[in-house]
Amino acid sequence: MTERIVYKILTAAEHEHFARMGSFTGSPVDVADGFIHLSDAMQVTGTLDRHFSGQTGLVLVAVDLGLLDPAAVRWEPSRGGQLFPHLYAALPIGAVVASGPINRNADGSVQLPV
Repeated sequence: MTERIVYKILTAAEHEHFARMGSFTGSPVDVADGFIHLSDAMQVTGTLDRHFSGQTGLVLVAVDLGLLDPAAVRWEPSRGGQLFPHLYAALPIGAVVASGPINRNADGSVQLPV
């Protein structure tokens, strides 16, 4: 895949822990699946709607794949056969290039952090 910036949706508590510890080893579902689930820009809204419906206080972090070990990132089929980025390592805070609270655009899509 050619996307360089991908995204991770975190709860407020996960984001606080990530900032304090300097790395993120995954949410409970990530730990259960053995990798950290990420989404590209076109997948964020669907991921939010499917897995975080009704939750508030969520944070979206932008991750630069160029700052990660390439061997730890795999684009694998998931929802509807789409290829999703999966990180088979802890996510270091140094790979986060932007973050912010999740907000929606007028069309319902998620505003990406800058």
